Amino acid sequence: MSAPTATADAAPMSKRQTLEALSGLLLVLFVAMLSGTVVSTALPKIVGALNGSQTQYTWVVTATLLTATATTPIWGKLADLFNKKILIQAAIVVFLAGSVAAGFAQHTGQLIGARAFQGIGVGGLQALVQVAIAAMIPPRERGRYNGYLGGVMAVATVGGPLLGGLIVDTSWLGWRWCFFVGVPVAVIALILLQITLHLPTARRDNVKIDYLGATLIAAGVSLLLIWISFVDGSFAWLSWQTVAMVGGAVLLLALAAWVESRAAEPVVPLKIVRERTTALAILGSLAVGMAMFGGAVFLGQYFQIGRGYSPTEAGLLTIPMMAGVLLSSIVAGRLITASGRIKPYIVAGSIILVAGFALLGTIDHETSLALVGAAMFVVGVGVGMTMQNLVLAVQNTVALKDIGAASSSVAFFRSLGGTIGVSVLGAVLARRVTDRITHDLAAAGFPTSGGGGNSTLNLAALPAPVQHIVQAAYGDATGHIFLISAAIAVVGIIAALLLKPVTLRSSLDLPDTGRSVAVAADAVDGAPAFDEVTVDPVTRDPARR
Repeated sequence: MSAPTATADAAPMSKRQTLEALSGLLLVLFVAMLSGTVVSTALPKIVGALNGSQTQYTWVVTATLLTATATTPIWGKLADLFNKKILIQAAIVVFLAGSVAAGFAQHTGQLIGARAFQGIGVGGLQALVQVAIAAMIPPRERGRYNGYLGGVMAVATVGGPLLGGLIVDTSWLGWRWCFFVGVPVAVIALILLQITLHLPTARRDNVKIDYLGATLIAAGVSLLLIWISFVDGSFAWLSWQTVAMVGGAVLLLALAAWVESRAAEPVVPLKIVRERTTALAILGSLAVGMAMFGGAVFLGQYFQIGRGYSPTEAGLLTIPMMAGVLLSSIVAGRLITASGRIKPYIVAGSIILVAGFALLGTIDHETSLALVGAAMFVVGVGVGMTMQNLVLAVQNTVALKDIGAASSSVAFFRSLGGTIGVSVLGAVLARRVTDRITHDLAAAGFPTSGGGGNSTLNLAALPAPVQHIVQAAYGDATGHIFLISAAIAVVGIIAALLLKPVTLRSSLDLPDTGRSVAVAADAVDGAPAFDEVTVDPVTRDPARR
């Protein structure tokens, strides 16, 4: 296979051009992430208006998450082979088409299909935005910009439910605008990136796309996520369905690993994934994703069901977490850029994240909102210091030609961890809530038939004594979920402690004479291996570590 040839389709971007392009990238990432969170508070009205079932209710969320997770590594690998700008624009177009289709859906089947198609674009944008930033900005300078990235993710994650609540509560808008709201913003971002984003294209001869590996990965991950979505609901944990789905997923992923180890252009390069920093970052991201998404997603339910607040009020009450992520990601990013060191911040953030979840593990339906807010702020600080910096640690160790696959691998496992966390912790929460409601209703002399069903979510339709029982059940059970999240997040601390202490390089690519062992073995056949190097920001000379 011929080596890549860099084609200068544009001169190196100036600082002003970089900031202009970055604004477009952050804008479209914000819209992509918002599309997943804006429906969380609006979904009951959306599915009700379309006469959907509880199973369809779940799949409106799962469909997007499934396709986004399954396609993330594929988009990342394509970014290593083709023009990154064109791929980003293609992902935006896919996202726009899915958003418009979802907004015009006439029944839940159409909505689920549109959301699945939208998820393909979301997966591309989540992977490609970070790849584009890595292609524009050296790792050491990237710490500062990762702070902005973390801030955008925080606003989208916490602001989405608030916006969704406002949209469905505004009579002249309606639920369809939960999907339409991002369309004009994405169009603006598409035009802005066309004008401002100028990245060199690496033209490669005889490129071979690993379609078989991509198909096996997507099929294996999809089957696993389908099982997670339905287990303990449609069938038991120990059942033939579990054996068939989990066994099938394991078989497909094992075949994918075998294919990837022999493919000329693997979607997930195993040599990069096996490199120490990448492997530990993946482990840390998996734990952080499970703890953060799996735990934080229940805060909205805690405030609405456990405490009796409206969707809009619940969105406002989650602001402390957004503030923590925003503050810590910006401050830590600037400190990382100034020092060039990243491990201390990842370790500190992992410890803070566990402490925050442990504090949230003490809450019940009567806990002071001040204490809940303080605990949420601590969790936000931990997330801001770890999530994007784990990606940065990986980007610092690989060559520019592999940065897409490496970055998307970390994002893929973080998303996968979040999906598993939401499903598993949700099953635990549902079981504890059902048992508690059934027990307390029986003790109070109320009939227990259907006590743990969907009707408990509509507090206004319940008698006052039953409302108190339901609120107490949800409020008290949520604390248990956060304790489990804290235990899961401990794995992130272990992974962070095992990371190598390195200084971020000041060049976009690894020097030809100083590639790390894993990258050298993967990129240059027969070339001697060198220890990792850093580049002096003044002399630009590589220094072997």
